[in-house]
Amino acid sequence: MRTPYDNSFAERRKTAQEARLKLLTKFASAPKSTDPAMQERLAARQAAAVARTARRAERDALKAAENERVLADTAALAAAAEVHERAEAEARQAEVNNRTACVVADEAARKAERDRRYAARKARQG
Repeated sequence: MRTPYDNSFAERRKTAQEARLKLLTKFASAPKSTDPAMQERLAARQAAAVARTARRAERDALKAAENERVLADTAALAAAAEVHERAEAEARQAEVNNRTACVVADEAARKAERDRRYAARKARQG
């Protein structure tokens, strides 16, 4: 009994030739590009590619619209936060100004009272 590794050179050459012929037969029997079935499959592939491209474009447009909406919302929130911060800062400044005005008014009242007492004392002394 022979093993496949004991092939002679002629047998290996014959096997290789048969394999080449099978390969050529396979390619020869393959459908040609002019075959209607091949043209239908090619048209179906092209239609699928066009549909895929359209879906991708639609998806990209939706993502772009969503990104623009998110950016607009973020800008609106940032503007609202800025207005709120500005209002708080103005309120704090107004409170500081009010306290300062109260301190100045109290100081002026204290000085006026002191001056009045001084004038009264001078008037009594003579």
